[in-house]
Amino acid sequence: MTVLVVVVVLIGLVVVFPDEAPAFIRNAVAKVGIGDGAPPPAPTCPLTGKPGPQGGIPDRPALAVKVENLPEARPQAGLDRADIVYEELVEGGITRFIAVYQCHDAGRVGPVRSGRLTDPDVLVQFGHPAIGYAGAANQVVKAIDRAGLIDVNYVAAASAYTRDPNRPAPHDLYASTGALWKAAGSVEGAPEPVFSYGPDVQGRSRRASTVHLPFSGYSDVLWKWSRQDGMWLRSHGSVPHALEGGSQVSATNVVVMSVEVTYPGTIVDAAGNPSPEVTLTGSGKAYVFRDGRMALGRWERASLGDVTKFVSKDGQEIALAPGTTWVELLPSTIPVQAS
Repeated sequence: MTVLVVVVVLIGLVVVFPDEAPAFIRNAVAKVGIGDGAPPPAPTCPLTGKPGPQGGIPDRPALAVKVENLPEARPQAGLDRADIVYEELVEGGITRFIAVYQCHDAGRVGPVRSGRLTDPDVLVQFGHPAIGYAGAANQVVKAIDRAGLIDVNYVAAASAYTRDPNRPAPHDLYASTGALWKAAGSVEGAPEPVFSYGPDVQGRSRRASTVHLPFSGYSDVLWKWSRQDGMWLRSHGSVPHALEGGSQVSATNVVVMSVEVTYPGTIVDAAGNPSPEVTLTGSGKAYVFRDGRMALGRWERASLGDVTKFVSKDGQEIALAPGTTWVELLPSTIPVQAS
């Protein structure tokens, strides 16, 4: 045991203080290739595939926050700090966002609104993430618990939320990722990656400069490729989707999943509109937009315990570009308009 400790310490000298270690130790270590050559690659964020901030990955679970997308809720805060954002259809043609954070913090996220049954089905892919939201139907709360998510909703973790007196209710509830992670109190580490990343588009693809996703009049989504920025820029119709501070919403990747949406009527909003339920297992068409190109394939997920894979027509997994990703859960009845 003593010999092993001495060897480990001497090897450490070579790595940390290579010029101060004895020559015979440097030569011995060189023969086995320790401390030689290029430094090891920096750890990458599991949900973006990019190097971690300050050279490391935060030892914490993923955190999801439900963010409103009604016109009265805009401009939103904090979407630009999320690793992944999902857009889901809710009642009356409205969409809502599931903003997922892990590597980066956001001092202000919102407006925060209520959860839906789609949320735990999406988030169970991230292990045991925390989820912040502003209340939900009893069926949704039970589904969040069954999925093993850490519930830090407005009632359970009120101190993590604030009301903005300059915004009208109910579009005035905000949180910070730091406060929500603290409220979660989780010892869970970073999640496993849910997507594959690669430097180039693999397989067949074609150029694409615009992606039109007409969810509804409230959410007429248009993404445009900006070669100058190397990003997809988001608009509501012809109006740029601006955040607080004036920056436009952008993404490295835009992934469109064509999904089946049903309206069982078990949950309705105050106006009597039924809450949609999205089927996120099985398979469906998938459109992956990256680097100004579109790869057409399908999404596959055998069960809620699996992660969603995006594969080409020949069965090869479609890699995303390292960076932020927006996943659009588009009803299969709505066509994807790409040009």
